[in-house]
Amino acid sequence: MTLRCVLVVLALAGATFAGPEVTELKVDVVSVPEGCSVKSKHGDMLTMHYTGTLDDGHKFDSSYDRDQPFTFQIGVGQVIKGWDQGLLDMCVGEKRKLTIPSSLGYGERGAGNVIPPHATLHFDVELINIGDSPPTTNVFKEIDSDKDNMLSREEVSIDLAFRAMDSDGDNELSREEVSDYLKKQMVPADGAEMSEDIKQMLESHDKLVEEIFQHEDKDKNGFISHEEFSGPKHDEL
Repeated sequence: MTLRCVLVVLALAGATFAGPEVTELKVDVVSVPEGCSVKSKHGDMLTMHYTGTLDDGHKFDSSYDRDQPFTFQIGVGQVIKGWDQGLLDMCVGEKRKLTIPSSLGYGERGAGNVIPPHATLHFDVELINIGDSPPTTNVFKEIDSDKDNMLSREEVSIDLAFRAMDSDGDNELSREEVSDYLKKQMVPADGAEMSEDIKQMLESHDKLVEEIFQHEDKDKNGFISHEEFSGPKHDEL
């Protein structure tokens, strides 16, 4: 079975049933430290810890799992609109819950097999630091693969998929990490019946992993780097 077939099935397996439609950004302040004198504003460099989930509670990404906070410049389009709007006037140490409608997230196209179309996003966020200059390691530039100083849905989709697989946060995918990720995506939740396609994919699981590495491991060193990873491109879905 080809890599394209794998991504198609995983995209379908990741789809969620729509709940009540969320049309506006909701910001709930969980806690604020005492003596907050500086708050985040447009143009600041923010360093955040976060966990992102879908309506059904499925976690699609978390900086806590990687033990690596995310740094970006707020208000300049480096992140989804829900973050640019929902993280303003925030104190260092403050924690918030963001409920972001799809119009301020990834819209009608979603983000590969990670974020389904029209998805409402839920984020638990904590502001770690406010700065006025870019960080030494610029995550935005790492994601911006075509270096046009803008992030497309495809670029963000690829980065989210890579980070979801990279369980040890070393910026490389091992066969074990890819294998574990595929198994988690293939197994139906809540005891649902497994389709014949999924059963066949599980039976040929090792072969699928090898096909992915043949396609993605460009330098043949046994690992897939962030640069090598082509991810779930939209034209493959």
